[in-house]
Amino acid sequence: MFKQLKQDIKAVFDRDPAARNVLEVLTTYPGFHAIVMHRLAHGLWQKELKGTARAISAFSRFATGIEIHPAAKIGQGFFIDHGMGVVIGETAEIGDDVTLYHGVTLGGTTWDKGKRHPTLEDGVIVGAGAKILGPFTVGKNAKVGSNAVVTKAVPANTTAVGNPARFIQKQVTRKQEEPIIENVSQDSTCTDFQPYAASHSEPDTVLESLRILSERLQKNEAHLKKMCEQLSKLDPEFKRPRLTPLSKQDIQVLEEVQREYDLSVKHET
Repeated sequence: MFKQLKQDIKAVFDRDPAARNVLEVLTTYPGFHAIVMHRLAHGLWQKELKGTARAISAFSRFATGIEIHPAAKIGQGFFIDHGMGVVIGETAEIGDDVTLYHGVTLGGTTWDKGKRHPTLEDGVIVGAGAKILGPFTVGKNAKVGSNAVVTKAVPANTTAVGNPARFIQKQVTRKQEEPIIENVSQDSTCTDFQPYAASHSEPDTVLESLRILSERLQKNEAHLKKMCEQLSKLDPEFKRPRLTPLSKQDIQVLEEVQREYDLSVKHET
C-alpha cells in the first residue's frame, strides 16, 4: 500500500505543475486524500469488513467530494486533479498511471449485479465532465475529451470526443507500420501528458468531413461551369432562357384572377 501511495504522490508532481512539495500534496490535495482513503477502504473490503469500508468511503465523499466505491480496483500512479464530482462505480477497474479530472463519472447503465462499470487500461486520461458508462474497456493510452459521453469501447491510442463520443486517430504513414498517435509516455515523467485530454493537433472528424464535402462541391461546380461554357460554344442558344408560351387556358385563368383582384380593390375603396 505504501508503495502505491508513493507512486500516487509522484503522479501528482508529474502531472500538476502547481504542486510544490510533498507536504502540500499531503495536506491540500483532495484527489490524493480520496485515493488514500480508497486504498484503506479497498483493503477492508477485500477482508470482508464491508461495513467499515463503506463508512470510510462515505466519509471520503463528504470530505473530498469524490465518490469511489471501496470495491473498485485502482492501480498505481492514479491521479485525480481538482476532484470535485468524480464518481467511480463498484465494478470499475483502473490501470496504472491513469488521470481523471473533476466531474468524471465511471458509471453503469444496468441494474445487474455483475460487471457494469468501465475498465480503464494504463495511461488513460479522462477530461473534465466526461461520462464513461457501461462495462467496456477504454484502451491503453486512450484519451477521453472534456464533456464526452462514451458508451462503447475505446481502442488504444485513440481520443474520444463529443456526445455521443466519436473517435479521432491519426493516419498511418508509408514509412511506419503503426499509426502515428500521440501516446502518453510509458515512463513516470509523462513527457507527452495532455491535460484535460485536449490536443490542438488532432482534427475534428465532423469538421473534416464537412471540409471534404465542401471541396467536392466546389470541384463539381467548376466542372459544371466548364461544361456549360463548352455547350455554349456549340450552341449559342444554350444559355438563353427558353420559356414555353402560355396556352389559352392559362391566359383565361390569369384574366379571371385579374378581374377578381380588381373587384376586391373596388370593394375595399
